[in-house]
Amino acid sequence: MRLKSALLFTSAILAFHANVAHANLIKNGGFESNVIDTSYRAEGAIIHNGGIRINDWVNSKNGTDSGGYDFLMKGSNAHEHGGAMRLHGYGENFFKSPSGGNFFASDPDYGPGTLKQYINGLEVGTKYTLTFEYALAQQYWYEGANNNVWWEVGFGGVTQNTTKLSIPERGFSGWKTAAMEFTATSTDDWLSFLSMRTSSGGPPFMLLDNVKLEAELKAEVPEPASSALMLAGLGMVGFLARRRRNGKA
Repeated sequence: MRLKSALLFTSAILAFHANVAHANLIKNGGFESNVIDTSYRAEGAIIHNGGIRINDWVNSKNGTDSGGYDFLMKGSNAHEHGGAMRLHGYGENFFKSPSGGNFFASDPDYGPGTLKQYINGLEVGTKYTLTFEYALAQQYWYEGANNNVWWEVGFGGVTQNTTKLSIPERGFSGWKTAAMEFTATSTDDWLSFLSMRTSSGGPPFMLLDNVKLEAELKAEVPEPASSALMLAGLGMVGFLARRRRNGKA
């Protein structure tokens, strides 16, 4: 029994150091915290142009904070009348993102704005993994297939692109997951998203949600006190094992 207890104790210490989690550096990555003009509905409201401001994010166009043809939308009714803009789609959850709440929508055809967040607390030379959900839809009242539409993502002086999405007329791509690696070149930097396209048959909208940025996991060096506890635990395991081999309790 004592040997089992010692093994459990040592395993717990090792597990603690093997599973140290790195915090997500993105604030409001699900676009749920927002300042809303009461004259607009929360869903389908244009950003900056009298409708919505997304907390912790900046939506800029040509270096100004005027934003572009970008919207904050609610998945459960993104296809319904009442907002400043609606998307093609049917059924309550047609556009519902994995988080089930709001998402960001940008039209690369009509003066898109760049969505940005300033990231602090970076470690120079450290690799960071960026993950997010994205999709392609089409604005209501418009027709024609949309081909090759994507997010251009910038961080640390480098840009990367998501997989290009294509949809038939009035179609929806479904939500996709992107994962990108970037290396920090300074202790703080801008993360940016810009919707892009090569062709369009009717106003395409790139959708974005669940943005996360985390440092790659590294082997943690135990603190002296923790190291002493681990050594003591291992020593106890060895001592009890020897006693058992010698026929002692």
